[in-house]
Amino acid sequence: MELIERSAATGAIRVEAVDGTTVVSLVGEVDAALRDDASASMARALVTGSPVVIDSTDATFIDSAGLAFVLQLSRAASEAGIAVSLRDPHRVVHDVLDMIGLGGELPV
Repeated sequence: MELIERSAATGAIRVEAVDGTTVVSLVGEVDAALRDDASASMARALVTGSPVVIDSTDATFIDSAGLAFVLQLSRAASEAGIAVSLRDPHRVVHDVLDMIGLGGELPV
């Protein structure tokens, strides 16, 4: 099991291989402070070709940069033929997706 964690003072993006799945965990405040780390995390998540699960259970806040990360990861995975889903979306992520009309964009 390999774990890569990118973090800022109040938030983190973790990429972990678990049983043939790549789990991308959003923790705390997922915002513009994580922008550079988000790019590296996205590349790491997609390189294996394994199904991707975005776990936002521990996210407490997400801004437009964090939401862009989720949507870009989803689209990049889809274009590469990699299955992607959202696990236990924290209300903050789910509400923002619904607010912008993309609530059904990711399978839960």
